[in-house]
Amino acid sequence: MERLQREVDRVIKSFGGYWEPFEMLGAVVEELGELSREMLKFEGIKEKGEKKKIKEEIGDVLFALLCIANYYEIDAGEALLESISKYSTRDRDRWRNED
Repeated sequence: MERLQREVDRVIKSFGGYWEPFEMLGAVVEELGELSREMLKFEGIKEKGEKKKIKEEIGDVLFALLCIANYYEIDAGEALLESISKYSTRDRDRWRNED
């Protein structure tokens, strides 16, 4: 993840630098909307979709999130590991079937 964050940082700096925080948040929201649209298409709820478009939008969401992580100097890999730990303990019984 660290390598990916460095690559995002390189690209963003080549464009002149990071946007303001709420502009980056807006980009995340926009990309989530585009991901939602592609998922709806793929699931047959709207038009016809392609899995490759879902992949593209997931990449866009991750890029936008890594921009925010870089801006705030947050290790995204560490943040993800902490979330995995949190879900693993807090929601341990949430997804189990009661058979």
